[in-house]
Amino acid sequence: GIPGLCVGGKSTMSSVAVLTQESFAEHRSGLAQQQVKVTALNSEEENDPPTYKEAFPPLPEKAPCLEAAQEPAGPWSKIRPIKASVITQVFHVPLEERKYKDMNQFGEGEQAKICLDIMQKTGAHLELSLAKDQGLSIMVSGKLEAVMKARKEIVARLQTQASATVAIPKEHHRFVIGKNGEKLQDLELKTATKIQIPRPDDPSNQIKITGTKEGIEKARHEILLISAEQDKRAVERLDVEKVYHPFIAGPYNKLVSELMQDTGTRINIPPPSVNKTEIVFTGEKEQLAQAVARVKKIYEEKANSFTVSSVSAPSWLHRFIIGKKGQNLAKITQQMPKVHIEFTEGEDKITLEGPTEDVNVAQEQIEVMVKDLINRMDYAEINVDHKFHRHLIGKNGANINRIKDLYKVSVRIPPDNEKSNLIRIEGDPQGVQQAKKELLELASRMENERTKDLIIEQKFHRTIIGQKGERIREIREKFPEVIINFPDPAHKSDIVQLRGPKNEVEKCTKYMQKMVADLVENSFSISVPIFKQFHKNIIGKGGANIKKIREESNTKIDLPAENSNSETIVITGKRANCEAARHRILAIQKELANITEVEVSIPSKLHNSLIGAKGRFIRSIMEECGGVHIHFPTEGSGSDTVTIRGPAQDVEKAKKQLLHLAEEKQTKSYTVDLRAKPEYHKFLIGKGGGNIRKVRDNTGARIIFPTSEDKDQELITIMGTEEAVKEAQKELEALIKNLDNVVEDSMVVDPKHHRHFVIRRGQVLREIADEYGGVMVSFPRSGTQSDKVTLKGAKDCVEAAKKRIQEIIEDLEAQVTIECTIPQKFHRSIMGPKGSRIQQITRDYGVQIKFPDREENPAPVAEPAVQENGEEGGEGKDGKDGDPSSPKKCDIIIISGRREKCEAAKEALQALVPVTIEVEVPFDLHRYIIGQKGSGIRKMMDEFEVNIQVPAPELQSDVITITGLATNLDRAKTGLLERVKELQAEQEDRALRSFKLTVTVDPKYHPKIIGRKGAVITQIRTEHEVNIQFPDKDDESQAQDQITITGYEKNAEAARDAIMKIVGELEQMVSEDVTLDHRVHARIIGARGKAIRKIMDEFKVDIRFPQSGAPDPNCVTVTGLPENVEEAIDHILNLEEEYLADVVDNEAMQVYMKPSSHEESKAPSKGFVVRDAPWATVNNEKAPDMSSSEDFPSFGAQVAPKTLPWGPKR
Repeated sequence: GIPGLCVGGKSTMSSVAVLTQESFAEHRSGLAQQQVKVTALNSEEENDPPTYKEAFPPLPEKAPCLEAAQEPAGPWSKIRPIKASVITQVFHVPLEERKYKDMNQFGEGEQAKICLDIMQKTGAHLELSLAKDQGLSIMVSGKLEAVMKARKEIVARLQTQASATVAIPKEHHRFVIGKNGEKLQDLELKTATKIQIPRPDDPSNQIKITGTKEGIEKARHEILLISAEQDKRAVERLDVEKVYHPFIAGPYNKLVSELMQDTGTRINIPPPSVNKTEIVFTGEKEQLAQAVARVKKIYEEKANSFTVSSVSAPSWLHRFIIGKKGQNLAKITQQMPKVHIEFTEGEDKITLEGPTEDVNVAQEQIEVMVKDLINRMDYAEINVDHKFHRHLIGKNGANINRIKDLYKVSVRIPPDNEKSNLIRIEGDPQGVQQAKKELLELASRMENERTKDLIIEQKFHRTIIGQKGERIREIREKFPEVIINFPDPAHKSDIVQLRGPKNEVEKCTKYMQKMVADLVENSFSISVPIFKQFHKNIIGKGGANIKKIREESNTKIDLPAENSNSETIVITGKRANCEAARHRILAIQKELANITEVEVSIPSKLHNSLIGAKGRFIRSIMEECGGVHIHFPTEGSGSDTVTIRGPAQDVEKAKKQLLHLAEEKQTKSYTVDLRAKPEYHKFLIGKGGGNIRKVRDNTGARIIFPTSEDKDQELITIMGTEEAVKEAQKELEALIKNLDNVVEDSMVVDPKHHRHFVIRRGQVLREIADEYGGVMVSFPRSGTQSDKVTLKGAKDCVEAAKKRIQEIIEDLEAQVTIECTIPQKFHRSIMGPKGSRIQQITRDYGVQIKFPDREENPAPVAEPAVQENGEEGGEGKDGKDGDPSSPKKCDIIIISGRREKCEAAKEALQALVPVTIEVEVPFDLHRYIIGQKGSGIRKMMDEFEVNIQVPAPELQSDVITITGLATNLDRAKTGLLERVKELQAEQEDRALRSFKLTVTVDPKYHPKIIGRKGAVITQIRTEHEVNIQFPDKDDESQAQDQITITGYEKNAEAARDAIMKIVGELEQMVSEDVTLDHRVHARIIGARGKAIRKIMDEFKVDIRFPQSGAPDPNCVTVTGLPENVEEAIDHILNLEEEYLADVVDNEAMQVYMKPSSHEESKAPSKGFVVRDAPWATVNNEKAPDMSSSEDFPSFGAQVAPKTLPWGPKR
């Protein structure tokens, strides 16, 4: 319909004409000859329809006729006819092409948004209306181009788009696009379509057109027309090397333009940036041939001339001649790509080579550039201490880039490794001066900055820096002006340098000191010496113990590596926590060992002198007394108690020594320092400390040697009473003097033993040198059959070393090799983790042990060959293999060394062979012993350090085998049997729990026993700890009235009683039907059954309403105890009475209400009818042209556009 067209008829009638879609269309085209019925809304005078002229009074003509003269002059008479610049067009979108069909309310949703958007974009005014056939009519008014644009948008966004493709030769595509794409835009506007042309690098020649059907047809035709026009011309391609293209184009493309004019051909030379060599010609055939010939001629001429030349230019200018990323040079090379230009570093000239003419042109251009640059450019050099360079550059070059951009200069700062102070600035003279000034200012500012060194222990540096530097980043963000420098970790320095403005540096220093104080508090650390053999107990299975201690005491606990010989465990954290953790670790050790602990009281003022520098003194006592642990109270605690811990007799010995020393210290302590080369120390100490003990026993002085941690490795300290110290000093000095007296000696060693000394990079010799003051022992080179061995060193050392070599040779002479047979499958467990057990044995017994190579797949043990006729089955074999009793090669372990040592080692090895015992365990318990995914059995294997094998289920065997070291087996067996006991107890309990009871209950009561969502039954189950099973409704074979209860006997009986109690109550119940008017059911039930539930709870009854489609819709059933049912029915009937009154009132109202529209529409309506309508007239009066602004002028000034296409919101 036409929106907003209001008409006034005679008398009181006022109605709106709604033209159907068809009549509208026909009206527009003037085709309709026959009468069309028009629907009207509530027309009263059906018998006498108004005429068309009455319903739609015409606008007055230009020349006022008589009739008009008598009428009062209407507003129309004032309008001067103007040719409107605003035009109006109506578009129609049929239903099948509408994009948004499912609009529930007209004027909402996507469609409205799109219309608003189009109105804003194009400035045209849109009005939408929905036709009877659900098509969409859109009236667009506005300036011509706005209407055209809006139309394109409407088609694109409100109409579903079809699409088609059209194929034309690739070279015609550019004619479709037109210059700057104008042709394409024009075509798209004209046809209201979207045309997609493939990119030049896409080989496809298909052009895609999207839009309405008619638009596509139109566009397609236009494109084919353009292509046909181009087809009249010919095309040719010529391949010419890229370097010659500039000669064909000529300067500023002059040559090629002339050529094109002369021949009327189009010549397309690819631009320098495109890596194509072919030139394309397009035009009439004969002119084209002419153009191609001329281009070839130029090419041939040019291919024949070449020259070399040079231009002088100071080398510092080269960078500017080249330009940023070679831009300046590119200008020259692009014009003359054949010219090769070369700059040599450090030389003041530039070399050019290429075709003569080009070289000359290029040379001229470069000379001009050089001259210009020398006039324009300047450079300055400044000296700035290289340590400031990185600050001048700034983070990621921020500082220096700012200066470069600001003053348009380039600044060259030497790289760090040159350690040069010279900075060079080049560029525009004024810029150079300004940049120089700013850089010098910056540098002087830096020199005035405050630098502060903070001492922070190196161990904290990593923590302060944080993971991936995040903590230090936070600090830097807090103090952006302060530069924080950490020392290189390799330098072992504690100095952190802060630099920046004075007060910022101060603030940052405070902040970091607080941070360090926190760290220090949390990094208090104590070392606890614990005998090595107990470390594994402290760690616990899978680290369980140590983890627990760490978590509970909130400390970090570090244990020494297994292979190191340190016994110290280090605990780090807050002081109190560390003490607690230490206490727990010591408690574990005390529990495990026969370790005694003695407390000795020694005045605290003596502690420091007893401990000695870096604990050297006390360490020597601890070592001497078999490694006891001596613990002094922490400094400043004022306590006098010193604790000695270790095996009983060692503790006694250490206690005596300590007290003796303390006494000495109090009376007359005297110390002397001696120096001796570190390599002599071992010799002075002697094997197992023998030599030094002699000196100590003779003189009573203590002699302390440096440990590997000490800085001064030559210092030996002697302590004690004065005369004892002097005596010891004399003895030691004599020994040292002897050692300094170097002699050379030789001895004879049978060549067959040489290998023993030099294998493993001479390890034996290294050990000898270590032990005997660095004696040099030289064996003859292998291959020479000499047996002379040379020793060089201090006299005593040489003697001792000779003696030691003799001993080793005796050992070797007496060396035997014995075999120890242990089945190969045990070898791995004997070796122990990483071979640790074997290493232990080789160390303890001084023997060598060699294991055989593994057999990859040990052959299954074959039956001994069947003996036929009394002959051996295995003939061709040597006796050894043939004898089934002889051990297999892969089972033999070879031990070599002195006989008695070898025997002892063999026994030790055999003790490591795992033994197997069998334990009877009832088969049905096996799965519980294995546990979920084997967790149970794994736990036992870890706990007892054995292997437990459970037979496969199909064997149904009761025997479980345990394999492991004899010492562990008994524990494992007891553990296993205990587990069996537990399981059997569980089984018995399970049997008791599985007592079953059945109860017979009428199935109609089952839902009540179960309760809403199983509430009742769940309560019984949990209260009595039983399982209750109801019969399956669908299973016919089950007795439907049997309920099964499973659990302990007494619980099952209690549950049965509970169920029977419910049944008893249910059996007393009665059911009554009551008639309730179905119209009030919904109100009684209430929203989601709330009201009815309330009634049911209040009266403790069950109320059932009929289902829809029940024979009696008014019948309601009430179930419960008789008196409750009575009360409930009374209540419901009262409600019914109350609600029915409302229902009746409502119905009475309905009668007066307007009948619903759908009922009315049943009567056929003639609609709105007018007489003498133009479309019904017989004379050939042409229908008005609605798109004409003559017949339908717009109403003068434009009305302010409405915000919505369908008028203001109500």
